[in-house]
Amino acid sequence: MSWTKNGESRGYHHGNLREALMKAALELIAEKGTAGATFAEAARRAGVSPAAPYRHFRDRDELLAAVATEGFERFAKALQAAWDEGRPTPAKAYEHLGRAYLEFARTHPADYVAMFESGLPAEAHPALSQAGQDAFAVLRAAADVLVASMPAPGRPPALMVALHTWALAHGVASLFGRADGARRKLPMPPEDLLEAAFLVYLKGLGAPTN
Repeated sequence: MSWTKNGESRGYHHGNLREALMKAALELIAEKGTAGATFAEAARRAGVSPAAPYRHFRDRDELLAAVATEGFERFAKALQAAWDEGRPTPAKAYEHLGRAYLEFARTHPADYVAMFESGLPAEAHPALSQAGQDAFAVLRAAADVLVASMPAPGRPPALMVALHTWALAHGVASLFGRADGARRKLPMPPEDLLEAAFLVYLKGLGAPTN
Protein backbone atom coordinates (compact mmCIF):
# COMPACT_ATOMS: atom_id res chain seq x y z
CA MET A 1 0.00 0.00 0.00
CA SER A 2 1.26 3.51 -0.73
CA TRP A 3 0.14 7.04 0.00
CA THR A 4 1.15 10.52 -1.07
CA LYS A 5 2.34 13.44 1.04
CA ASN A 6 3.47 16.76 -0.41
CA GLY A 7 3.47 15.15 -3.82
CA GLU A 8 5.91 12.44 -2.71
CA SER A 9 4.85 8.84 -2.96
CA ARG A 10 5.60 6.85 0.16
CA GLY A 11 4.84 3.33 1.27
CA TYR A 12 4.98 1.07 4.27
CA HIS A 13 6.07 -2.52 4.45
CA HIS A 14 4.81 -3.73 7.79
CA GLY A 15 4.19 -7.43 7.89
CA ASN A 16 1.50 -6.69 10.44
CA LEU A 17 0.14 -3.15 10.53
CA ARG A 18 -2.05 -3.94 13.52
CA GLU A 19 0.94 -4.89 15.66
CA ALA A 20 2.92 -1.90 14.39
CA LEU A 21 0.15 0.44 15.50
CA MET A 22 -0.09 -1.23 18.89
CA LYS A 23 3.67 -0.94 19.35
CA ALA A 24 3.47 2.74 18.44
CA ALA A 25 0.64 3.25 20.93
CA LEU A 26 2.71 1.64 23.70
CA GLU A 27 5.63 3.94 22.91
CA LEU A 28 3.35 6.96 23.10
CA ILE A 29 1.82 5.81 26.38
CA ALA A 30 5.31 5.38 27.83
CA GLU A 31 6.22 8.91 26.80
CA LYS A 32 2.99 10.84 27.27
CA GLY A 33 0.44 8.67 29.05
CA THR A 34 -2.81 7.47 27.52
CA ALA A 35 -3.87 11.01 26.62
CA GLY A 36 -0.88 11.29 24.31
CA ALA A 37 -1.62 8.06 22.47
CA THR A 38 -3.69 9.62 19.71
CA PHE A 39 -4.80 7.77 16.60
CA ALA A 40 -3.01 10.19 14.29
CA GLU A 41 0.26 10.07 16.22
CA ALA A 42 0.20 6.28 16.36
CA ALA A 43 -0.22 6.24 12.58
CA ARG A 44 2.67 8.65 12.16
CA ARG A 45 4.91 6.56 14.41
CA ALA A 46 4.01 3.45 12.44
CA GLY A 47 4.86 5.26 9.22
CA VAL A 48 1.41 5.07 7.64
CA SER A 49 -1.25 7.51 6.51
CA PRO A 50 -3.79 8.84 9.06
CA ALA A 51 -6.45 6.72 7.35
CA ALA A 52 -4.51 3.43 7.48
CA PRO A 53 -5.32 2.53 11.13
CA TYR A 54 -9.01 2.29 10.26
CA ARG A 55 -8.23 -0.94 8.44
CA HIS A 56 -7.80 -2.57 11.87
CA PHE A 57 -9.33 -0.29 14.52
CA ARG A 58 -12.57 1.64 14.64
CA ASP A 59 -11.02 4.48 16.66
CA ARG A 60 -8.40 5.33 19.28
CA ASP A 61 -10.33 3.60 22.05
CA GLU A 62 -10.34 0.34 20.12
CA LEU A 63 -6.58 0.64 19.62
CA LEU A 64 -6.00 1.24 23.34
CA ALA A 65 -8.34 -1.63 24.20
CA ALA A 66 -6.28 -3.98 22.02
CA VAL A 67 -3.08 -2.83 23.74
CA ALA A 68 -4.63 -3.27 27.19
CA THR A 69 -6.04 -6.68 26.27
CA GLU A 70 -2.63 -8.01 25.27
CA GLY A 71 -1.21 -6.50 28.45
CA PHE A 72 -3.71 -8.37 30.61
CA GLU A 73 -2.96 -11.59 28.75
CA ARG A 74 0.77 -11.27 29.50
CA PHE A 75 -0.06 -10.23 33.05
CA ALA A 76 -2.18 -13.34 33.63
CA LYS A 77 0.64 -15.58 32.38
CA ALA A 78 3.14 -13.87 34.70
CA LEU A 79 0.84 -14.30 37.69
CA GLN A 80 0.13 -17.92 36.83
CA ALA A 81 3.84 -18.69 36.57
CA ALA A 82 4.52 -16.99 39.90
CA TRP A 83 1.71 -18.84 41.67
CA ASP A 84 3.03 -22.16 40.30
CA GLU A 85 0.00 -24.08 41.58
CA GLY A 86 0.69 -23.04 45.15
CA ARG A 87 4.24 -24.33 45.39
CA PRO A 88 6.20 -24.65 47.62
CA THR A 89 3.42 -23.62 50.04
CA PRO A 90 0.29 -21.53 49.46
CA ALA A 91 1.66 -18.71 51.67
CA LYS A 92 5.02 -18.58 49.86
CA ALA A 93 3.36 -18.84 46.47
CA TYR A 94 1.04 -16.00 47.42
CA GLU A 95 4.07 -13.88 48.23
CA HIS A 96 5.55 -14.77 44.82
CA LEU A 97 2.26 -13.69 43.25
CA GLY A 98 2.53 -10.26 44.85
CA ARG A 99 6.12 -9.86 43.73
CA ALA A 100 5.15 -10.81 40.17
CA TYR A 101 2.47 -8.10 40.26
CA LEU A 102 5.09 -5.48 41.16
CA GLU A 103 7.58 -6.83 38.64
CA PHE A 104 5.07 -6.58 35.82
CA ALA A 105 4.25 -2.98 36.71
CA ARG A 106 7.95 -2.15 36.73
CA THR A 107 9.02 -3.96 33.58
CA HIS A 108 5.89 -3.26 31.49
CA PRO A 109 4.92 0.25 32.60
CA ALA A 110 3.18 1.23 29.38
CA ASP A 111 1.12 -1.97 29.35
CA TYR A 112 0.25 -1.39 33.00
CA VAL A 113 -0.93 2.16 32.31
CA ALA A 114 -2.97 1.00 29.32
CA MET A 115 -4.55 -1.76 31.42
CA PHE A 116 -5.52 0.35 34.41
CA GLU A 117 -5.56 4.00 33.35
CA SER A 118 -7.21 4.07 29.94
CA GLY A 119 -10.67 4.62 31.39
CA LEU A 120 -12.29 2.39 28.79
CA PRO A 121 -15.76 1.04 29.63
CA ALA A 122 -15.54 -2.74 29.95
CA GLU A 123 -18.96 -3.30 28.40
CA ALA A 124 -17.82 -1.61 25.20
CA HIS A 125 -14.76 -3.87 24.84
CA PRO A 126 -15.65 -7.51 25.57
CA ALA A 127 -12.18 -8.90 24.80
CA LEU A 128 -10.58 -6.45 27.21
CA SER A 129 -13.17 -7.26 29.87
CA GLN A 130 -12.51 -10.99 29.49
CA ALA A 131 -8.74 -10.57 29.61
CA GLY A 132 -9.03 -8.57 32.82
CA GLN A 133 -11.30 -11.20 34.34
CA ASP A 134 -8.87 -13.95 33.35
CA ALA A 135 -6.01 -12.15 35.11
CA PHE A 136 -8.08 -11.64 38.26
CA ALA A 137 -9.11 -15.30 38.11
CA VAL A 138 -5.50 -16.24 38.88
CA LEU A 139 -5.71 -14.22 42.10
CA ARG A 140 -9.10 -15.70 42.89
CA ALA A 141 -7.92 -19.29 42.39
CA ALA A 142 -4.86 -18.63 44.55
CA ALA A 143 -7.07 -17.13 47.25
CA ASP A 144 -9.27 -20.25 47.16
CA VAL A 145 -6.24 -22.42 47.93
CA LEU A 146 -4.91 -20.05 50.58
CA VAL A 147 -8.25 -19.79 52.38
CA ALA A 148 -8.59 -23.58 52.35
CA SER A 149 -5.34 -23.74 54.34
CA MET A 150 -6.78 -21.58 57.12
CA PRO A 151 -8.52 -22.94 60.23
CA ALA A 152 -12.11 -23.80 59.36
CA PRO A 153 -13.79 -21.60 62.01
CA GLY A 154 -13.93 -18.04 60.78
CA ARG A 155 -12.50 -18.60 57.29
CA PRO A 156 -13.00 -15.44 55.23
CA PRO A 157 -14.61 -15.52 51.78
CA ALA A 158 -11.97 -16.24 49.16
CA LEU A 159 -13.34 -13.49 46.92
CA MET A 160 -12.80 -10.94 49.68
CA VAL A 161 -9.21 -12.13 50.16
CA ALA A 162 -8.57 -11.93 46.41
CA LEU A 163 -9.95 -8.40 46.24
CA HIS A 164 -7.91 -7.28 49.24
CA THR A 165 -4.80 -8.83 47.70
CA TRP A 166 -5.47 -7.04 44.43
CA ALA A 167 -5.94 -3.72 46.24
CA LEU A 168 -2.73 -4.16 48.25
CA ALA A 169 -0.59 -5.16 45.29
CA HIS A 170 -2.05 -2.55 42.98
CA GLY A 171 -1.67 0.20 45.54
CA VAL A 172 1.99 -0.57 46.19
CA ALA A 173 2.71 -0.97 42.46
CA SER A 174 0.96 2.27 41.50
CA LEU A 175 2.48 4.38 44.27
CA PHE A 176 5.95 2.94 44.78
CA GLY A 177 6.73 0.47 42.00
CA ARG A 178 6.31 2.60 38.92
CA ALA A 179 9.11 3.07 36.43
CA ASP A 180 8.11 6.64 35.59
CA GLY A 181 8.30 10.02 37.31
CA ALA A 182 5.11 9.43 39.28
CA ARG A 183 6.85 6.92 41.55
CA ARG A 184 6.76 7.92 45.24
CA LYS A 185 9.89 7.68 47.32
CA LEU A 186 10.03 4.84 49.81
CA PRO A 187 12.77 4.02 52.35
CA MET A 188 12.60 0.32 51.42
CA PRO A 189 12.07 -1.79 48.30
CA PRO A 190 8.38 -1.93 47.34
CA GLU A 191 8.61 -5.74 47.45
CA ASP A 192 9.47 -5.54 51.15
CA LEU A 193 6.55 -3.22 51.80
CA LEU A 194 4.13 -5.56 50.04
CA GLU A 195 5.54 -8.61 51.80
CA ALA A 196 5.07 -6.92 55.18
CA ALA A 197 1.51 -5.94 54.25
CA PHE A 198 0.73 -9.51 53.21
CA LEU A 199 2.18 -10.88 56.46
CA VAL A 200 0.13 -8.51 58.59
CA TYR A 201 -3.01 -9.18 56.59
CA LEU A 202 -2.67 -12.97 56.49
CA LYS A 203 -1.66 -13.19 60.13
CA GLY A 204 -4.79 -11.25 61.03
CA LEU A 205 -6.84 -13.85 59.15
CA GLY A 206 -5.08 -16.72 60.86
CA ALA A 207 -3.52 -17.94 57.64
CA PRO A 208 -0.18 -19.79 57.53
CA THR A 209 2.62 -17.33 56.75
CA ASN A 210 5.28 -19.77 55.56
